[in-house]
Amino acid sequence: MVTADEVAAAAAYLSSPAAASVTGAALAVNGGMAGLRLRPVQKA
Repeated sequence: MVTADEVAAAAAYLSSPAAASVTGAALAVNGGMAGLRLRPVQKA
């Protein structure tokens, strides 16, 4: 799970001069949940 501090750090980075070359990017701050493949639920 992503913490509020991690989301704040991503927002701080994107609003800082260090992100000047970041354009048109989607930054997923989701703790890797987008890459998770959940198994379908097997009904008995």
